[in-house]
Amino acid sequence: MARAGLTAERLTRAAAELADEIGFEKVTVSALARRFGVKDASLYSHVKNLQDLRARVALLALQELADEAAAALAGRAGKEALVAFAGAYRTYAKEHPGRYAAARLRLDPETAAASAAGRHAEMMRAILRGYDLPEPAQTDAVRLLGSVFHGYVSLEESGGFDHSRAARDVDASWHSALDALDTLLKNWPPTD
Repeated sequence: MARAGLTAERLTRAAAELADEIGFEKVTVSALARRFGVKDASLYSHVKNLQDLRARVALLALQELADEAAAALAGRAGKEALVAFAGAYRTYAKEHPGRYAAARLRLDPETAAASAAGRHAEMMRAILRGYDLPEPAQTDAVRLLGSVFHGYVSLEESGGFDHSRAARDVDASWHSALDALDTLLKNWPPTD
């Protein structure tokens, strides 16, 4: 019999909070059970295993990030949309480092197709409509934007910019990178 009060949704949210506190890679069924003061076995009527729990956290994170990005994009176009989307992405990664790491989890194709991951790509393509990029340039640009956003926030989160002796503020560099992306998107090279 399932322990009163435990549900898959409640466990997923608690695991997401735990991921933000201790890191996504350290979230285990045992750690989550300790948080609720129960034995590991009490959780298995709600989640199949650790992989299932982590996939649930990843799906939650993808949904939250998509919702925040969509709210940031509302009513914006062109560079303003690019900056808003990038800002939502970076803010989410800073505020929810464990969930952000979870959002990077490789999901099986069927689960990924049914997740909010598709919304992320659709929003990036919506931003790119303001730059009038045809295919395959649009796909290339989606991949570039994802790489820059993820690369920047990952380096920032891991302290990758701390070693720099330059007096340049990390936020100023972020805004310069977005300016450079805007310029690149407006002047995308022709594709063969």
